[in-house]
Amino acid sequence: MSGNIKLLGDTLAAAKAEGRSALIAYLPAGFPTVEGGIEAAKAVFDGGADVVEVGLPHSDPVLDGPVIQTADDIALRGGVKIADVMRTVREAHQATGKPVLVMTYWNPIDRYGIERFTAELAEAGGAGCILPDLPVQESATWREHADKHGLATVFVVAPSSKDARLAEITAAGSGFVYAASLMGVTGTRESVGAQAQDLVRRTKATTDLPVCVGLGVSNPEQAAEVARFADGVIVGSAFVKRMLAADGDLADGLAGIRALAAELAEGVRQRA
Repeated sequence: MSGNIKLLGDTLAAAKAEGRSALIAYLPAGFPTVEGGIEAAKAVFDGGADVVEVGLPHSDPVLDGPVIQTADDIALRGGVKIADVMRTVREAHQATGKPVLVMTYWNPIDRYGIERFTAELAEAGGAGCILPDLPVQESATWREHADKHGLATVFVVAPSSKDARLAEITAAGSGFVYAASLMGVTGTRESVGAQAQDLVRRTKATTDLPVCVGLGVSNPEQAAEVARFADGVIVGSAFVKRMLAADGDLADGLAGIRALAAELAEGVRQRA
């Protein structure tokens, strides 16, 4: 069975044709429970997200902040497995018909087996994988299997990436490019936006792939700001915060993230 890389591409192209950025939401699988995580993915789609990234919880999430680490810890304590991640992808996609990716560190895939992982992700209806810590120069085997199963390979670029490195990364990727701002919490919103805008400009000079930005967007005003220069706006921690704030009340948490998705979906259509 082939994965849904084409659906991902068509979804991003449709947003562009509407003159807006796509809204991409991130939520970890198994948080607050496996069933709750599935309902959460459906809720953000219902609110207006175009794409969902399902996080594969990891015990050493070196690139994630404390909010997502907290959610990962809850999921891991709950016993979440890769099979639960695949189930989350399958049920979220089947319920909505929209593209669902997995965002994961490399170690779980390496231990699980590349062929097994890609085959199962494609069978679940997944659109691809975001691999923040897989070096491009070591990715040939993964990309071979992903291509065979119709899955996108999304790599991450950073403001520190030199232009030649950007070209190397974007040439190897598919689906879209994840442009991550790595500025700390002390950076102002204006300076973070300026840095991300420069990164998008430099990345677009190397590729025709959509370039989507994740930089801590948490409200519609910030979403509109990023939407002026990015093909997609990626939001993760803000959704997780809403779920954590519900303090175990799943219905309240789902209502919160559905409302936030609606606000952000309006934001990406405003292009401040």
